[in-house]
Amino acid sequence: MTAIFGTKEWASSNVNIQSGCPNDCKYCYAKAMAIRHKRKTRENWKKPVIQMEKVNKGFAKRKGTIMFPTTHDITMENLDECITVLRSMLKVGNQMLIVSKSDPDCILELCCELEKYREQILFRFTMGSANDDLLQFWEPGAPIFVKRNEALKTAYELGYATSVSCEPMLDNRIEGVVEATLPYVTDAIWIGLPNMLKQRVSINCGTAEAMERAEKLLACFTQERINELYETYKDNPQVKWKESIKKAIGLDMPDAVGLDI
Repeated sequence: MTAIFGTKEWASSNVNIQSGCPNDCKYCYAKAMAIRHKRKTRENWKKPVIQMEKVNKGFAKRKGTIMFPTTHDITMENLDECITVLRSMLKVGNQMLIVSKSDPDCILELCCELEKYREQILFRFTMGSANDDLLQFWEPGAPIFVKRNEALKTAYELGYATSVSCEPMLDNRIEGVVEATLPYVTDAIWIGLPNMLKQRVSINCGTAEAMERAEKLLACFTQERINELYETYKDNPQVKWKESIKKAIGLDMPDAVGLDI
């Protein structure tokens, strides 16, 4: 059986409308792939280009959940185009997983514009740490933790289904994120290890500081620490484990894409 990991654990398919992302995350798989295939450079990745042919195309009903986006974020700069695409997918009955590190103003507008499709939407907010210094290092263009948590609360208070992704964990204190966000989560909090961290950091920026910090971050996640996290939350039905944790603990792996389990 082919290993199911990454976005395939959550959704059957995905849609993106932009090349590049202003968040400029040092661990970003999409940036690393774009650089490797010479579609982007380290420098111009953070200057995104909206691909209007993807914005203006029509969408049919798809089987399973669609994740949007996977290779860039939703920002105030691309919000109108994101709303256009989301409406196009939602109006034909698709179920959407909307994943973002966005700020509350952006999410408020998104929620208001898509209110008639609320039952077809699950939001997932990425928060790998509650430490703003760490977030600003690893995700220099993304909002700080309090803004992301406010965005989560905004969607929750407007009646949307909500969830959190703690993948990748960016420090050894992920319990702080879980405790801060759990009251506003209707679905689940996902916990996962950094994937291919040193390889991606080497491609995306390659500075000595980044490589050293990647090494130190990975060293935090010993088998003992992973076991401790699992013991802490194994009985909490609102905490789920990404493939990296399942593999380390010996949990059953999903046998189909998009199961979100």
